[in-house]
Amino acid sequence: MDVSQYLEIFLDETKEHLQNLNTQILELESDPENMDTINEIFRAAHSLKGMAGTMGFKRMQNLTHDMENVFSEVRTGNIKVQPEMIDVLFQCLDALEEYTDNIQTSANEGTNDNEILIRQLNDILNGVNGSNQTEEAVAVSDAPVGGEKWNDIVLEDSQLAVLKEAKKQGKKVYGLNVVVEAGCVLKAARAFLVFKAVEEIAEIVVSVPVAQEVEEEKFDRDFTLIVLTEAGLEDLVKAAESVSEIEKVLGGEIDLDQPRPEKNAQKAQEPVSPKEEKAPQTPVPVQEAVKPAAGTAQKQAPAGGRKQAPAKPVVNRTVRVDIEKLDSLMNLVSELIIAKNSLVSASSQDQTKMNGSFNEHIEYLESVTTNLHESVMKVRMVPIESVVNKFPRMIRDLSKKLNKKMELYMTGEETELDRTVVDEIGDPLMHLLRNSADHGLESAEIRAERGKDPVGSIFLDAYQDGNNVVIEVRDDGNGIDVDKVRAKAIERGTITQAQAANMSDKDIINLLFLPSFSTAKEVTDVSGRGVGLDVVKSKIESLSGEVEVKSTLGEGSTWTIRLPLTLAIIQALMVVVGDEKYAISLGCIQILEDLSPSDIKLVQNKEVIHLRGTVIPLIRLNEVLDVESSRSQDDNLIVVIVKKGDQQVGLVVDELIGQQEIVIKPLGKYMKQCKFISGATILGDGEIALILDTNALI
Repeated sequence: MDVSQYLEIFLDETKEHLQNLNTQILELESDPENMDTINEIFRAAHSLKGMAGTMGFKRMQNLTHDMENVFSEVRTGNIKVQPEMIDVLFQCLDALEEYTDNIQTSANEGTNDNEILIRQLNDILNGVNGSNQTEEAVAVSDAPVGGEKWNDIVLEDSQLAVLKEAKKQGKKVYGLNVVVEAGCVLKAARAFLVFKAVEEIAEIVVSVPVAQEVEEEKFDRDFTLIVLTEAGLEDLVKAAESVSEIEKVLGGEIDLDQPRPEKNAQKAQEPVSPKEEKAPQTPVPVQEAVKPAAGTAQKQAPAGGRKQAPAKPVVNRTVRVDIEKLDSLMNLVSELIIAKNSLVSASSQDQTKMNGSFNEHIEYLESVTTNLHESVMKVRMVPIESVVNKFPRMIRDLSKKLNKKMELYMTGEETELDRTVVDEIGDPLMHLLRNSADHGLESAEIRAERGKDPVGSIFLDAYQDGNNVVIEVRDDGNGIDVDKVRAKAIERGTITQAQAANMSDKDIINLLFLPSFSTAKEVTDVSGRGVGLDVVKSKIESLSGEVEVKSTLGEGSTWTIRLPLTLAIIQALMVVVGDEKYAISLGCIQILEDLSPSDIKLVQNKEVIHLRGTVIPLIRLNEVLDVESSRSQDDNLIVVIVKKGDQQVGLVVDELIGQQEIVIKPLGKYMKQCKFISGATILGDGEIALILDTNALI
């Protein structure tokens, strides 16, 4: 049975379950008696176990099975939730995430059995089972397995009549006892596959336990079938043994003329019709519509798990869309078709009639495409909740590792961003939060001396601001010690004493964004290598965003990330430099200026302009882009003032074309080194215009 086609769905749902488990176990830590949380954790672990088992990932299945066992005891009240248990459970989630990452990159879960974790889970269980195991449980575990149990089954008169009639017609009546392996986790699933395999060549008349109980796993390790068939006993046994994790199958012909056990000796079993029988179920990560067809049991791989396809799975890029958004999209596409038909019809008319209606059709088409654009953008938008939900767990772990008391408060998780942006912002936010936890917050003792709450606060706030989304990470810690940063920069040779004397506090703080720059005294696994803030800066700027920091010593810091809502379609100002057209995103443009050459001044041999009290450096785009300007030195300068954080720069262009909505097309991997160009667009006349990256230019 090839399950590789379900791999993407499996990965998608597994990540959801793991995130849910992280959230629920965090809640359980603060409220150990909450039965709703306990039940939710049990259900999530059970689902993960079923999904992993179905896909053939045995190690993942075994670990989630033991987690499920622990929570089964917690649900019944046999185990109380202890802090040590929470730590073990979080380690289990880390192990499951490792399995998931391996599966995503290689379609294989890896070779780590996590024996230590499984032993710790079983130790938690043994603390209960050693003393509290019920007599009923002992009786079940000690029940004899295997044997010719079909001879002990009580048959109804109607069942006996059916079997005798079939025997007269030349069919044989066999009994089968199927024993599942002791370590089998998905007993119901294996039983279901045995039922399917046997039904290919025989009719199941009686099952002990009945089908419903088999479905609910209400059997120990074996179950017994009485079947009618024209096939031989050897074929029947082979069919049942073809299912993985079946230890042995015993079969024999039933002599209906021999005396049978009486009804009061054992409860009569209901006949099992293959048509009416409800198949045992197990959670699978696919919709009902894609269940494997009957008869697939005989095609499955041998015990030890099914073979995975060797191809690397596609990295998950799915977006879940509300059906109303799709309805709106479908409606707009139909409007687009109407607009196209109108234009085709208009073009077939004579010239005089066409001129009158053509403009109307164009306006209608423009209206539809604008609405279509907005609708598609809404489909691409997803809440940042999927990214920020993992941070409470991270802060909890950092609190223990750094031995600091801290709490994370989040708002605006429902704020929506383009899916491509959401996929990329996880790492920058993680670095900022780790920075706040390690460098920002003081120890409980120092906080107490300063009259602060011993528990430090970290805030993650997200909100929409026009065509941008703003994400703020702030803390009530020590803030940035500018003098310490300045001294470290001089010590490392990043700046000289003279440069340091002329730099503002803000410029000094911005040195923290330089690669390998860190003020930590020692390197730990939390920080100190200087690979945090430079990652934040480069990643955010690659998303056409910006990051800035404000800090007050002794009070805390605020790191602000500003991101565009989407990276696909933007409003841009079209300009000309030399013979080429270029696009500049409107989001970064402050103002346009027409200046005379006499307005240009020199500061340290660099061209600047003095505009309304602010000194703004100039960048002549023709020099940067290595093209010849179409304007003479005596002509006035057309300057586009652009902004990045608090920095302003004037871009000197040759001509302005005007504002235009453009679709961004990536340049491809061969042109990745073009730092000043963020992409390209195709204009209405088919010409290509490059899009300038103003952040990189600044």
